[in-house]
Amino acid sequence: MKRINSTPRDGWQKKVESVGLTYHTVDGRPYWDESACYCLSAQEVDDLEAATNALQELCIQAGQRIIDENLFDRLAIPLAFRDLVCDSWERDAPSLYGRFDLRYDGMSPPKLLEYNADTPTALVEAAVAQWYWLEDTHKTADQFNSIHEKLIASWKAMRPPGTLYLACVNDCEEDLRTVEYLMDTAMQAGITARHMYVEDIGWGKPSFLDLDDQPIRDIFKLYPWEWLIHEDFGKYLLLEPMRMIEPAWKMMWSNKGILPILWEMFPNHPNLLPAFSAPEPLGENYVRKPLLSREGANIAIRKGLRSLATDGEYGEEGFIYQQLCELPRFDGNFAVVGSWVIGGEAAGVGMREDTSPVTGNLSRFVPHYFV
Repeated sequence: MKRINSTPRDGWQKKVESVGLTYHTVDGRPYWDESACYCLSAQEVDDLEAATNALQELCIQAGQRIIDENLFDRLAIPLAFRDLVCDSWERDAPSLYGRFDLRYDGMSPPKLLEYNADTPTALVEAAVAQWYWLEDTHKTADQFNSIHEKLIASWKAMRPPGTLYLACVNDCEEDLRTVEYLMDTAMQAGITARHMYVEDIGWGKPSFLDLDDQPIRDIFKLYPWEWLIHEDFGKYLLLEPMRMIEPAWKMMWSNKGILPILWEMFPNHPNLLPAFSAPEPLGENYVRKPLLSREGANIAIRKGLRSLATDGEYGEEGFIYQQLCELPRFDGNFAVVGSWVIGGEAAGVGMREDTSPVTGNLSRFVPHYFV
């Protein structure tokens, strides 16, 4: 695994915009960065695929334990919504996608940092933009990327009988482009799909309604469950049999409280890092993470007498503590592998990098290939 400097394509901005990546530059700095790329070996791709599938299976077992032993307090899931989680799990309510964030350097086994299981983004970049970059720049190479094909197959497997709504907030371009891309894959699967904003969803007993006052029976929401359940209309989720994608049981996996549970169940697993509900077992080297947080917010890294903390509005629900395992550095950049799970299976990776050891909202996406 190595980082290679490369020459950006002429007119790369228009090229990525043409496939939906309109947010390629933020505050004058590139978010999509093809001035470099990562080269992996076929064996490294196999290692990432195997680790991703293994972690998915571990999470299934952890989810069952949370339900069987009523461990919801450790995840700060409100009492009123626990039956909803259990019911969706027992019905095997379908899931479309998720993304493991992994620490990987090509030498030691991939290690789970966290699971973005409910509302992962960086999807257009991983599924489409880097694929077209590969075709333009490395025609004889390959890429760990079957995301697009697996999305279509997954939509076909869960095909709703009527209209599928896909919703996001109305003030985030990245979320909008992600939902538009997912709507396109759903339509390619033969589904009648319609976009709407979360803010436009109404309630008319006994159904959630669209702007035409039509009942919403199936909806993909790029909006976190922990936000939904605290909205004014959140209580109606307990009354309405609307099928949600991602389902309520994803509240268990998208919560960092699952990390200590995984470590308890599978100590010394090669793809896990030690994690606990208190810092003492880890000594002076650990990362403190809120149970619920996004884009690297409210992360604290302690290494001996030194510490680094990021700002944010998370942490009210509590924290977990994970062993510090520093990210690998390539040419001064800390790299994280985002490994996608589509329909329960490993589907490809996307690379993010930053000069900071905490991956945040502005960390760059860098394409990859393998030989």
